[in-house]
Amino acid sequence: MSTDVLRAPIEFYDAYIFDLDGTIYLGDHLLPGAARAITELRRRDIPIRYLSNNATKDPAMYARMLTDLGLPTPVEDIANTIVTTTRWLLANHPDAVLFPISEEPLHRALTEAGFRLSDDPAQIDIVIASYDRSFDYRKLQIAFDAIWYHRRAFLIETNPDRFCPFPGGRGEPDCASITAAIEACTRTRCVRSLGKPDPIMLQVTMQGLDARLEHSVMVGDRLQTDIRMALDAGMVSGLVLTGEATADDVRALTDEHRPSYVLDRIDRLIPRAVWSELGWTEDN
Repeated sequence: MSTDVLRAPIEFYDAYIFDLDGTIYLGDHLLPGAARAITELRRRDIPIRYLSNNATKDPAMYARMLTDLGLPTPVEDIANTIVTTTRWLLANHPDAVLFPISEEPLHRALTEAGFRLSDDPAQIDIVIASYDRSFDYRKLQIAFDAIWYHRRAFLIETNPDRFCPFPGGRGEPDCASITAAIEACTRTRCVRSLGKPDPIMLQVTMQGLDARLEHSVMVGDRLQTDIRMALDAGMVSGLVLTGEATADDVRALTDEHRPSYVLDRIDRLIPRAVWSELGWTEDN
């Protein structure tokens, strides 16, 4: 990999907020350097939080997954779009009847929060588009009828991602493709996106942390979500080239859109000055 765009930090920060897919792991495997970077931050008692736009897993599922991968993680350290969507709806539309086009974890969280779910277009107040691998014409028809025919519902989405990356370069269509289908047939627009880069993700994630926002790092692999959110919030930003973004993408950016750091692997977050005392080399 060309090194002309790479830049690593020379200091530790107050807190580290990590994206998951493409940043900490890809598929069922930790990415290179993830275990030792997280372990070292934990050893120094530096707060860590994880966030993801993927609503196919709830926080408990993510915590178990990370723990099984060798990164012991309490559920309180996870904030994904299930959390932000549920909290936003409770704060703004607590009595709404919902039609979530999503997988079971979001359905379960909304039900546990006290919301009524319905597939009757005449009763639906809010259609929620999400990452849904069972999306079909029936669900599109219900959304169409609720929004366009009955003229009563509006559309929100859990996240704006176009696809979810897989190992080997393949991926799956994500939430934005479902949102686009609903917008196309109803001639309406999604009124709120509740995942990155919306600031609500960081508001939820930073709650309770004794950390300065401007001296905390948002680390991720996507320029339009992870890095844009950090820049808009005034946070330090770290882009890892282990997921979606490439070195060529970074070269094409203007200065105001460049991340603070660009890393070929995530353990470059740990300042190089302490590598020797940790016994780290490029090969371990």
